[in-house]
Amino acid sequence: MPTIDVHGTPVHYTTHGDGPGILFVHGTAADGESNWGHLRDHFTERHTVITPDYSGSGQTPLHADDLSLDELVEQVVGAARAATDESFDIVGFSLGAVVAAAAAAKYPELVRRLVVINGWARNDDPRQQLAVDLWRRLPDIDQEAFAAYSALLIFSPPFLAGFGSDGVKSTVAGIKAEIGTLRQIELDHRVDITDLLPLIGARTLVIGSSRDLLIPVEHSREIHRAVKDSEYAELESGHMAVFEKPAELVRLITEFLDRD
Repeated sequence: MPTIDVHGTPVHYTTHGDGPGILFVHGTAADGESNWGHLRDHFTERHTVITPDYSGSGQTPLHADDLSLDELVEQVVGAARAATDESFDIVGFSLGAVVAAAAAAKYPELVRRLVVINGWARNDDPRQQLAVDLWRRLPDIDQEAFAAYSALLIFSPPFLAGFGSDGVKSTVAGIKAEIGTLRQIELDHRVDITDLLPLIGARTLVIGSSRDLLIPVEHSREIHRAVKDSEYAELESGHMAVFEKPAELVRLITEFLDRD
């Protein structure tokens, strides 16, 4: 896995395929491989797929007590610049959607097209504050409760129930409150890109999930309204649409990218 130094942080990333670049940005508590590895092959025939790990995820370390949105933007854009000399598309999921949108606003000359999946613009929604604040506080109280709450937040009820009792137990057991995850949740709780959204000039597709309990779909609809001339699509899925609706998600992204 190659590495690019971004302001003193070694940012790890992968590249696969050949052609115009697509930068895939992962969400909280994940990394490039866990969020996008199972979808990569759908894009590599015609594109160079770039999947960085930003600070606190995968092989990219934390270098400070707090994370900032600007820091993550510079890390993922730095990885894309290391992988291609040309402009590129960005697909971002969850916190990665926020990072991707901020990158498109900051670097309009680099970003051709933008896909935002289950993102949000602001955190002054009281319900959202309650949900994310509890998500962050639970690891300090009860690690098992944090894992169970996480599973309830990120998957739709029928999808999680479909795992069966043993599958649910196994899924919950695999959710850990690593220090990088905690720092990313803290960023989730305070990030605000309201002022950046009107600056996005790239052709944009916003995708929301109607059964998302972590980032309710109203947040995706708000992004769509704020980004001029953006397109909108909605999946019947929980927050983890990358796993609940992979085929539908790939279809939406490829159809959007294939249009001139």
